Amino acid sequence: MGILTKLHDKLISTAMRGMGTLLPLLSDSQLINIVKKRIDTEIPYPAGRDFVTRMVLVFKEFFPRLSKSVQKKAVEVFLVNAEVHGAKVRESLKDRLGYWAPFLFVVSPTMRCNLKCYGCYAGEYRKEDDLPWETLDSIMRQAKELGIYFIVISGGEPFIYPHLFKLLETHNDMYFQSYTNGTLITEDVAKRLSELGNLIPCISVEGFQKETDARRGQGHFKRIMQAMEYLRKYGVLFGFSATATRENNELISSEPFVDFYVQQGCFIGWYFNYIPIGKAPVLDLMPTPQQRIERKRRLCELRAKKNIILADFWCDGDLCGGCIAGGRHYFHINNRGDVEPCVFFHFACDNVKDKPLIEILDSNFFRSFRRRQPYNENLMRPCAIIDNPQVLRDVVKENNAYPTHLGAEQIATEFAPFLDKYAEEYGRLADDEWFNKYLPSLSEEERTIFLNYLRDFKAENERVFAPKKQAEAVR
Repeated sequence: MGILTKLHDKLISTAMRGMGTLLPLLSDSQLINIVKKRIDTEIPYPAGRDFVTRMVLVFKEFFPRLSKSVQKKAVEVFLVNAEVHGAKVRESLKDRLGYWAPFLFVVSPTMRCNLKCYGCYAGEYRKEDDLPWETLDSIMRQAKELGIYFIVISGGEPFIYPHLFKLLETHNDMYFQSYTNGTLITEDVAKRLSELGNLIPCISVEGFQKETDARRGQGHFKRIMQAMEYLRKYGVLFGFSATATRENNELISSEPFVDFYVQQGCFIGWYFNYIPIGKAPVLDLMPTPQQRIERKRRLCELRAKKNIILADFWCDGDLCGGCIAGGRHYFHINNRGDVEPCVFFHFACDNVKDKPLIEILDSNFFRSFRRRQPYNENLMRPCAIIDNPQVLRDVVKENNAYPTHLGAEQIATEFAPFLDKYAEEYGRLADDEWFNKYLPSLSEEERTIFLNYLRDFKAENERVFAPKKQAEAVR
């Protein structure tokens, strides 16, 4: 790296560190003017640009509420390390590998949990098999070598894992988010998170008190309200996560629901679609195709006017170019070290205890995913599990992938007829939304640029991720 390049990067890092002081002084329009060029340059998806712009404004609103440590880590670790330094590392790897490493990954260091919720995808793992600290520490060090500084911790219940705070302290140059049931977030835990500043806990909810207690146990809602109060008190950035089922889909995408969690101080809300995996999966819990379409419409309306970031992993393919799994933007490491393309795709070919991450990401298993992305010309049909289920079956068969827990193969065998029918029914509705409503809403120039990008993106993936021969390896 030349002297001028180093100086340029240093100036950018210094300027971004100064954002913490500058942010409260800027008007919304001034802030957008500062970030607009980068957003327009780096995000080719019109809806994605709108989403990130909204995210910047919500972060500005929340910033004064945060503790000094949380403010410092959000700027210096997430913005500088993940967005600037990490991007430089990933760019250098692109020159070597021919493609970008992902921005993040999810790791589930334990599958133990203090709750027993029906339909939980973590339910079929052996809960005594925590990921050893030495393995987790090695994973984090490898991540930084790949330019990955943002890690999501799932499970199981992350706050049961005995090395969670050791992880946050040892790798305090990384930024973390966790999905948690919230019951173990005491006042002392909230205070410690405030002091460390590099973890955003996202607390799982089912709706309001009635719905949450029905699935998670009597008194659970009261405990998570107390947890949110502690997090708010100590200036910790936090959010909620909600799994849409046929029973609660309308509720969790309603304005009163979102307003309630905005009032609790949530910065972000993550939406998941119920997927029939894990402990005793129930096909009829999946939202109907029409419910999913309605959820998309409602969340688009709500995110435009509410002071919270709302993101739906199954309805927001238009924000990010379809499926982000398979190492495109993320992957998952389970508690045994199996490296899965997605948190919900319980098949693997490699284990991080046996192979370095860089080799696993370049394996034919992961290349099989990326070669097919996007799986559909309609980005509202992004998923390889429920929207394009033949992709799941083809990739598993093509690579002889093994199920990572007992019963995981059901999604590709026993449930195949149901998923094929669901994909067909949802596809008809989603195609109408995409081709007859969304695309015509773009200007002709914007639509042409966008569709040309998608065409070129698909062609490049087919070329770059062609299957590797057995003898080939990452150089």
